[in-house]
Amino acid sequence: MSRRPTLKDVARVAGVSQMTASRALRGAGDVSVQTLKAVENAARELGYVPNRIAGALASKRVNLVGVIVPSLSSFVFPEVLSGLSAGLKDTPLQPVVGLSAYDAETEERVIRDMLSWRPSGLVVAGLEHNEAARRLLENAEVPVVEIMDVDGSPIDHCVGISHLKAGRMMAREILARGYRKIGFIGTKMPQDYRAAKRRAGFVETLAQAGVSLLDEELYAGGSTLGKGRELTANLLQRSPEIDCIYFSSDVMSVGGLMHCLATGLRVPDDLALAGFNGLELLEGLPVRLATTDAHRFEIGRRAAELVLAGKGAPRVIELEPTVTAAGSL
Repeated sequence: MSRRPTLKDVARVAGVSQMTASRALRGAGDVSVQTLKAVENAARELGYVPNRIAGALASKRVNLVGVIVPSLSSFVFPEVLSGLSAGLKDTPLQPVVGLSAYDAETEERVIRDMLSWRPSGLVVAGLEHNEAARRLLENAEVPVVEIMDVDGSPIDHCVGISHLKAGRMMAREILARGYRKIGFIGTKMPQDYRAAKRRAGFVETLAQAGVSLLDEELYAGGSTLGKGRELTANLLQRSPEIDCIYFSSDVMSVGGLMHCLATGLRVPDDLALAGFNGLELLEGLPVRLATTDAHRFEIGRRAAELVLAGKGAPRVIELEPTVTAAGSL
């Protein structure tokens, strides 16, 4: 049975002292580029894995950024993580992900577990947390960045879009095209606060024009193509006069398009469709679906910047949602 390589082995192969090897692997700034490369090559050659727990006990920090998101089953949060990883690429920091499943108690537990590892920063989706989770975030001695949403009271740093504004923008677009018999289909209701805010902004803007939602389907589960198709069928069976449906996500709107294709409904002549997220999934469809781009990659990248900036004065970065009307309106 082979012996696990140690820091002493890395130092020997790199031709440096053990202390220098340790500093190089921790990303200390006073190590020359030549020495850093020698130590990294030695560690790679030996298959050496640093003991981060021991390092944390000494430095009170590990080179990890805790990232807490509701789910990785959709196309949304992986793109945020790609942006975050790109923003941290040239630093010693690495993201580690925990899932809250849109559940407040689960989120609280994951936040507590993440902070117990003494990360260098914490990135959390959304602004709504239970009281215990909020206290944990307020007392964290590392930068906390809440992402995706700016409609609320951030604890520290924050980067995202206004979902109220996104809903209002799509309502104005739909109204401008003459639609008045409008339906809404939403998932993860009411746990998904951001989708609820888009609906609120949408309904508010319709009301200002003297229009009310004709009907809606609010589903507690997640977004899938099959569920989008099913809920579209349910909504139209109940209210066949609907001429436009606004979906809480692009995945659901694609499901709505599948229903239309299967039943002979023409989009947008018989039924207009609009979603949210600006997913690449929309590329190549027989009808380009209307959507709103929430700039997920950029949110992740800017979150990395805020983590690297440290605690400091809290900053809020609001990105502008971009509506694309496309061929389905």
